[in-house]
Amino acid sequence: MSTIKLKNADVVLPDRTVRRNSIAVDGGRIVSVGETAEDASFERVLRLDGCTVFPGFVDVHNHGAAGVDVNDADADGLLRVAEYLASCGVTAWMPTLVPDSDDNYRRIIGEIDRLMELQAGKPVAQAVGVHYEGVFANEKMCGALRPEFFKKFDGHQLSELPRLRNGVHMTTFAPEVEGGVALAAELTKQGWIASIGHTQADTAMLDAAFAAGARHMTHFFNAMTGVHHRDVGVAGWGLTNKGVTFDIIADGVHVVPRMLELACRAKTPEKVSLISDSVAPTGMGDGEFELWGETIRVVNGRTQNERGSIAGSVSTMLDGVRMMRSVGFTDGEVAAMASTNPARLLGIDGLTGSIEAGKFADLVVIDGTGNVTMTIVRGQLAAK
Repeated sequence: MSTIKLKNADVVLPDRTVRRNSIAVDGGRIVSVGETAEDASFERVLRLDGCTVFPGFVDVHNHGAAGVDVNDADADGLLRVAEYLASCGVTAWMPTLVPDSDDNYRRIIGEIDRLMELQAGKPVAQAVGVHYEGVFANEKMCGALRPEFFKKFDGHQLSELPRLRNGVHMTTFAPEVEGGVALAAELTKQGWIASIGHTQADTAMLDAAFAAGARHMTHFFNAMTGVHHRDVGVAGWGLTNKGVTFDIIADGVHVVPRMLELACRAKTPEKVSLISDSVAPTGMGDGEFELWGETIRVVNGRTQNERGSIAGSVSTMLDGVRMMRSVGFTDGEVAAMASTNPARLLGIDGLTGSIEAGKFADLVVIDGTGNVTMTIVRGQLAAK
């Protein structure tokens, strides 16, 4: 790996943004920020006047992009998704599965294992685990998920979900399903991230799930009961429980901009993660696409399935970053929501998610118009 110096950029650090700063990279890691050696000491010097360097984005909820659906993909297809994500500033991601047959689960977990071998040493978004969304969901809050593949928990079903050889495991579940609270406890015991979603649980059930170890919530506001002045609802519970974090789709479609601002200010940016929830048509423009056994339409950046439900998003993490900047969040707050917090959720924040000496050189450079000019993954420049 080459030594690289990024110079004259605004650099978003964990506690501040420093103007016209420099970053030194060696061996795929950040070796210093601010005080760097002379340009001649580096194999490559990148002058970034007018640009801002963010930590690489971490997407914990992604169903695919560039025409590739995670549930149907092989490792080569997943690598194409990873290449596309890197072009949009993502340096780490969680391939996310919708409910499916046990046979296909086994197949795709094998393909994600193979992806994690193929991606090594390549400047693509690095898959760091798998997210099972909605296997244990409430049918009344299924959204675009397929209820015929939903499961109940009686103490054994978790062992039926195939596991990666290495990596983070996350599951979105509804506490009110049969055995839901016991499921939260078992997920926590086995080291999974237990995330509440696709639910209409009451406060008592949510409290029980929280006590059992569920500390996060999936695509806040979507596929959960909202806030009412006589019923706090799932969303109100999430806003008022100081110990829970949530992720949110900041595309302006799933949640309107003013509500994004309200919810994230109320929760505080330190407890919010941005997600894309992107699906295969992301990056493909408007049109009709086959996805999860039905036809979905994409019109003006909004997805809709045959039942009239939103079927994921066609936005990227970069779109979410632009949105949050546009509604008034600082670059430091946005970096926390797009990078630091999701990395912490996944337990990889010791390696990535912020610009600090010793961490991987996972960086995204954004110009004055909000576009990605380059993404660096573990010290290597990703293709544009």
